[in-house]
Amino acid sequence: MKTTQNTVLITGGSAGIGFEIAKLFDQKGNHVIITGRDENRLKKAAAQLQNVTAIVSDVTNEADVNRLVDQLYADFPNLNILINNAGKAFYYQQAAQANAFEKAGDEMLTNYLSVIRLTEKLVDLLNRQEEAAIVNVTSIVALAPSHRMATYGASKAALHSYSQSLRITLERSSTTKVFELMPPLVDTDFSQEIGGATNGIAPSVVAADLLHALENNAYEIHVGLTAQIYELARKSPADALAAMNA
Repeated sequence: MKTTQNTVLITGGSAGIGFEIAKLFDQKGNHVIITGRDENRLKKAAAQLQNVTAIVSDVTNEADVNRLVDQLYADFPNLNILINNAGKAFYYQQAAQANAFEKAGDEMLTNYLSVIRLTEKLVDLLNRQEEAAIVNVTSIVALAPSHRMATYGASKAALHSYSQSLRITLERSSTTKVFELMPPLVDTDFSQEIGGATNGIAPSVVAADLLHALENNAYEIHVGLTAQIYELARKSPADALAAMNA
C-alpha cells in the first residue's frame, strides 16, 4: 500500500504512539487528521506538523463521534486510512477493592467498543477509495496477558479477534485492508506507571514499523519484543504467559 498522498485519521493522535505516527505520515506528504479530548494538547501537537487538521473529539462519546463522522464525510471525502489508536489502561492488582468492574468498563469502551463504532461509521467512506486501510492498535498483551493489566489485556485481545474477523470480511467485499499494530512496552506518558521510561522502546520505532508494514502489506505487525512473545506463544502458550508475568 502507498504511504504518501493519503488522507489519514489518527485517533489519540496528539501524544505518544499516535503523535509519532502522525509525524511520520506528515513527513511523507500525507494529510493527517488527529483527534483527542484535550484541546490544548491537540494544538501543541498540530503546531509541530505541516499538513494537519486537529479535531477535538472523544472516541467514547457518541455525540462527538457522530460530529466527527459528519465532518469527515463532508470535508475529507478522500479519507483512506483510519488508525484506531486512542486507548485507556489501568495498572493494578486484582483484589476485592480494585474496582476492576469500573476499570474494565472504561477500558473496554475505549479500546474495543469505540473502535467498532467509529470503524462501522467510516467503512463506507473508506470503501469508496481506490486503496484504503484500517489500522487497529492492540498490544503485546493481546497475545499473552499480564496479571498487572488484566482487563486492559482482555480489551486488546478482543480487538485482536475483531481485527482478524474484519480483515476476512473486507478482503471478500472491498479493497480496504486491515492491519493490526501490536507494540510492546513503549516509552510514553501512557506507560510511565509500568516502567515505560526505563524498559520501553521509543514510539518512533513503532511508527516506523507501521509504515514499513503498510508498504509491504504485512497485516499483523509485531514490534520489538512482541515478535519474540508471538513466536513463544506459537510454541508454548504457557511459556509465553510465564514470560509476560515473570
